Amino acid sequence: MSSFNPAVAATFSPPVMEARRWLADITFAPDRPLINVSQAAPVDPPPEPLRRAIAEAALHRDEAHLYGPVLGNADLREALAETWSQAYAAPVEPGQIAITQGCNQAFCAAIATLAQAGDEVILPVPWYFNHKMWLDMAGVRTVPLACDEAMLPDLERAATLIGPRTRALVLVTPNNPTGAEYPPDLVRRAFDLCQRHGIALVVDETYRDFHSAAQPGVTPPHNLLSLQGAGDTLIQLYSFSKAYRLTGHRVGAVVASTRRMVEVEKWLDTVAISTGQLGQIGAVYGLRNLSDWLASERLEILARRRAAEAAFEGLDGWTLKSCGAYFAWVAHPFKDTSAEIAPRLVREAGVLALPGTMFMPDDDENGAGHFRFAFANVDADGITHLADRLRSFAG
Repeated sequence: MSSFNPAVAATFSPPVMEARRWLADITFAPDRPLINVSQAAPVDPPPEPLRRAIAEAALHRDEAHLYGPVLGNADLREALAETWSQAYAAPVEPGQIAITQGCNQAFCAAIATLAQAGDEVILPVPWYFNHKMWLDMAGVRTVPLACDEAMLPDLERAATLIGPRTRALVLVTPNNPTGAEYPPDLVRRAFDLCQRHGIALVVDETYRDFHSAAQPGVTPPHNLLSLQGAGDTLIQLYSFSKAYRLTGHRVGAVVASTRRMVEVEKWLDTVAISTGQLGQIGAVYGLRNLSDWLASERLEILARRRAAEAAFEGLDGWTLKSCGAYFAWVAHPFKDTSAEIAPRLVREAGVLALPGTMFMPDDDENGAGHFRFAFANVDADGITHLADRLRSFAG
C-alpha cells in the first residue's frame, strides 16, 4: 500500500461533514423540521440581478470560460481596492490584492508565504477549525491563545507565547465561532505587538459586512491600514461568499503588501492557476451595484442577532457568552460533554449544532461545555423555535 502524508493523516476530519453524518437514517416530521444551525454559510442564492450578470457572462463573454490572471481579474482587484480604501479610510492599490478561491484559500496562501514546517502561529481559542486543519497539514505548530470571559483574546498572554519560530498571530473579527467583535483598540494593540516582534498580524474579516458597529464607508472596524509600516505587518483576508451569497463560486481575497503578492502568486499558480471567472464577475457586480442590498442584509443579520440574544437570555441554564455576525457561543447546563450531547440534540430535539470541542484543543475542557449556534440562516421565528427545543431538551 502507498504511504500517506503523516501531517494530513493526523489532521482531524472536517467537522461540518462529521455533523451531517448524525442526520443519517433520521426522518423529521413535517411539522417539526430540522433546525440546522451547524454551518455559517448562506443557503439562499445570490440576488437575481447578480445571477443575471453571471448568466449573461456565461453566454456572451468567451473569456469567462478561460484561465484568468493568477492574482485575479483586474476589474475585481480595482473594485475591491476602491471599496477597501473607502471602508478603512486609507489608500489600497489593486496591486495589494489577490483574489482567491474563497477565504479558506486566502488563509492558506497567506500562511504559505509566512511559515514553513516547524514554525509556529498563534490562534485564539476557540479557533476556526479550518485554520487549525491547514496549519496541521502544513506542519506548522498551532499555539493556542486563551480568551477572556467576553471571548476576547488575551494579548498579555499572547506576548508571552511569541518565540523564535513564531510567524504570525491570527485574529478573526467578527469571530467564528464566537461572534465576538474585537474592539478597534484591541486590534490596534495586537498590531503593535506583532510589529514590535517582527511577526505578521493576519486578520480574517470574512464577516466584516455584518459588524454591528462598523459600517463600510462610515465607521471602519479598525485603523490599521493607516498606520506606519502596516504593509510589513498586516495581512487581511476577506470573503465574497457571505456578502453576496457566492459560496458555491468560491471567491475570497488577500490584502497585503505588493511584496507579499509576489509570493502569493507563486503559491496560487501551483494550486489553482486562477480563481473561477464567473464568481469574480459576480463579485464585481456586487461591489459596484449591491451596496444598498448588502446594507439591508446587514440589518437582517443584526435583527437575528438581537433575536438570538433575547432567546438565550430567557433560556434557563444556557449562558450566552458572546454573539455577533452569524454566531452565538453558548455554555450548556449538562454534565455530559457537548460532543456527547450534539448527536442527541439531533435525535431528540431536531437541532443540528456543532459542539465546542470542534473548536478547541483536545485538552481544553472549555470545549466540552459549549456549543456554537450559527443563526444566520434561521429567521427570528426559527430562533424562537430553537430556544423552545433547547428548553425542552433533557440532556
